[in-house]
Amino acid sequence: MSSARLLPIIAIVGPTSSGKSTLAVMLAKKCNGEVVSVDSRQIYRGLEITSGAVTKKEAKGVPHYLIGIASPKRTFTAAQFRTHARHAIRRIIRKGKIPILCGGTGFYLDAILADTPFAPVPPNTALRKTLAVKPTAELVRLLADADPVRAKKIDQQNRRRLIRAIEIALTPAAAPKREVALPPLRMLKIGIALPKELLRQRIVQRAASRLRRGMVREIQKLREAGISWRRLEALGMECRLISFYLRGILTKPELARLIIRENLRYAKRQMTWWRRDAAIHWVANQKQAQDLAARWLQTTTPLHQGARKSGRGGGWGRLSL
Repeated sequence: MSSARLLPIIAIVGPTSSGKSTLAVMLAKKCNGEVVSVDSRQIYRGLEITSGAVTKKEAKGVPHYLIGIASPKRTFTAAQFRTHARHAIRRIIRKGKIPILCGGTGFYLDAILADTPFAPVPPNTALRKTLAVKPTAELVRLLADADPVRAKKIDQQNRRRLIRAIEIALTPAAAPKREVALPPLRMLKIGIALPKELLRQRIVQRAASRLRRGMVREIQKLREAGISWRRLEALGMECRLISFYLRGILTKPELARLIIRENLRYAKRQMTWWRRDAAIHWVANQKQAQDLAARWLQTTTPLHQGARKSGRGGGWGRLSL
């Protein structure tokens, strides 16, 4: 199919604290787009500070999808995420706008775009209890034995995903559910790769900012709402560490130090994931991102070229990552 007949879509990827959300909002205002969050924690209500979800002020009037749509009391699966994300993409396209996917959860972005069916495997409580007491290294080995391909792609430090992957790999295949289809798309993938020291500074600053804004109180409220310690720990690194702090296992200085350390490690794992994708166009600063998006938009369909001139946001100003 000719690229002129493909519908445009933009994905913005990169490590935590790299400025993806800011860039997504800027591009959305320039090209008449709307943003779909691709984040495994921003989907949950009550985690706005902890997950780094954009605020109303930061969104600057740009609609955002898949933020705060699910109860943190229950797991929101990757299959559910794909269904909701594809519905959001189709809705944005029907409005004559450009979908902008933005987030750091690489597995979720792959899930949206790939047509590989998810196995409808229900939770296996007995197996999960057995796996929960095993060391992480043992979980990695078990997954490698059961599904070598998945073992190479998965975040090997994420115990919850390791256990779920093993659970799926050990369950006989079932008929997949019918998927929500996407129209033919032409994608621009922009990756933000900041200098290591700058990224480190941003991670430190972001951790301090979230703690000041009430990240601990946010998790405390979830606990008061009846969410178990185990469930809180499954909601991500910050939730796990804060739950330790609330139980007296960590001091406040230890909490801050570990949040920074684990985010630095997470950023490294994210970059390892993204670097395997040769389709990503990497940028190191705002000027590169601006120029890349502007050139790409010049080759989009007439419909979106017209939308770009609709007056929303005006010409190409400098983007601040």
